[in-house]
Amino acid sequence: MKDIFNLSLLQNMIRTATPLILAALGGLLTMQSGILNIGMEGMILLGAFFAVVGSYFFASSAMGVGLAVISGILIGLLFAIFVIELKSDEFVIGVAINILGAGLTVFLLRTIFGVKGAFSSPDIIPLPDINIGFLAKFPVLDAIFNNHSIFVYISWILVILVYIFLFKTPMGYWLRASGESPAALETAGVSPKKMKYISSILCGILCGFAGAHLSLGYLTLFTENMSANKGFIALSVIIFGSSHPIKAFFAALLFGFFDALGIRLQSVGIPSQFTQMIPYIATIVVLFIVSQKTFQRRKSSEV
Repeated sequence: MKDIFNLSLLQNMIRTATPLILAALGGLLTMQSGILNIGMEGMILLGAFFAVVGSYFFASSAMGVGLAVISGILIGLLFAIFVIELKSDEFVIGVAINILGAGLTVFLLRTIFGVKGAFSSPDIIPLPDINIGFLAKFPVLDAIFNNHSIFVYISWILVILVYIFLFKTPMGYWLRASGESPAALETAGVSPKKMKYISSILCGILCGFAGAHLSLGYLTLFTENMSANKGFIALSVIIFGSSHPIKAFFAALLFGFFDALGIRLQSVGIPSQFTQMIPYIATIVVLFIVSQKTFQRRKSSEV
């Protein structure tokens, strides 16, 4: 048991939770504006691929992140145009983006790098790990919270910033109003469409960050479908966290714990086919609990 439940498990929890935190923050912004974005899986995957492209060809992790962000902005804008302007079904467009992400990355992987399955190279520059000097005085905290990829710490800061943005700024109020009461917002002289566009683009940027963390922070390579359904799990995080940044943060840590636990269990001989099921079982259980609570609320309100 000591080989499983130790400080390394908590350290891995933080690393595996980071892409969920970043993607969930983006997804809850679109959720608050009245759009269900299930295309986050494709956004994360494209971000991961273009992060490797930028890091490899420009010998710079910053350029990798930059390309990941650009891809996120373009896909977020594409999603917004179809859903907001063309009134397309957001579920269908989200599925299309996921298919596009999976297919395009496979095609570009073979076209640009001439390989199948995965691409790794010493020329890929990873994201820097951050060393917080004063934590060395506290061995337990040092083992858990120190020497992570920069996006681990950025994600924590973004949780606070997104909370402030949504609940403490006029634009945050407008964004939430565009989902709750777009007619009232338009009466106040603010365009609901504009706020929905902003939320979709911000979602793309944050999913690009999540992809960059996967391919340049958590690993230093790209593999086909390396997002591994993290976009869908991030959607579960949003639902479990009631589209609230702080609640979503802790929900992401919970899912990250189960993901890290699955990885640790492989080290003690449990087949990977079983350990890889753990995050998805946790997702099903959480969604079941949420659905039961929602049903009970509706039933009590009817009474």
